[in-house]
Amino acid sequence: MQAVDAIRIQEMAAKLRENVQRVIVGKDEVIDLAIIALLCKGHILVEDVPGIGKTTLSKALAQSLGCTFSRIQFTPDLMPTDVLGVNFYNQKSGDFEFRSGPIFSQVLLADEINRATPRTQSALLEAMGERQATIDGETRLLKEPFLVMATQNPIEMEGTFPLPEAQLDRFMVRIQIGYPSPEEESDILLRFKRDTVLASLDAVTTEETLREMQNAVTEVMVDDQVRMYVVAIAQATRQHDGLSLGVSPRAALALYKTSQARAAMDGRDFVTPDDVKAMAETALAHRMILTSNSRLRGRSTTQIVNDVLESIPAPIER
Repeated sequence: MQAVDAIRIQEMAAKLRENVQRVIVGKDEVIDLAIIALLCKGHILVEDVPGIGKTTLSKALAQSLGCTFSRIQFTPDLMPTDVLGVNFYNQKSGDFEFRSGPIFSQVLLADEINRATPRTQSALLEAMGERQATIDGETRLLKEPFLVMATQNPIEMEGTFPLPEAQLDRFMVRIQIGYPSPEEESDILLRFKRDTVLASLDAVTTEETLREMQNAVTEVMVDDQVRMYVVAIAQATRQHDGLSLGVSPRAALALYKTSQARAAMDGRDFVTPDDVKAMAETALAHRMILTSNSRLRGRSTTQIVNDVLESIPAPIER
């Protein structure tokens, strides 16, 4: 990958960040993580309480890309056909027709995904993994770029169904937006006195440019030592006595790819160990399962990630 490509990625990311910042106040790190996932063709899981801007973030990202956007409010009575679509009999034409569901959009917000039953949650599995959906035996491709941004209420809240491991593993990153500071909240009140900010956002890049940048990210150089550092981190989670389930090879690949995207957003055409460390928690923590003893001791998967990073010496940059 040539340096000019890294600079182009950095410039495009800066335009996206600046545009989204018009409606999302003071959450630059969250915006950057969303852009990183987008550059890696990955999906985003946002775990946080209601009302902190999850829907606004996903809409702003969709409008900045000039992509189609759909939102699904997940509820216990939601059916898979409400997500995927359904074949229905048209009495006028005398034939079956397909009515597409909201999943056939480029940016999909799955709001409060863990309020739906596991059967409905699993309707997203094929789309997230293979960018296609099979309805009544017919496979339909989804238009790229395709990004699922799912929100999840804290699991201790009433009326939630835990996401299965297979679905959690399909989210490239998990992020938390968090409450704004007093100054940021004051800015939000002033900025949103009128509901015109989000509607006025224009696209700052094209689908073709985005696809070029996604392909360019895969060419960011990863030294053999850095690659083995990623492998060592993944292997260490599978041997950690605080976990009953470590991360999968898909998780290691997510850490590898997000490190490449982070480097490119910094204007570099090579990955450093610091890129890997910076992305480890976001890419790995949500895929781990604690042992019962760890849960009783109040440990978290974030702490486990930090333990693993401290136990493995980072390669020395050359």
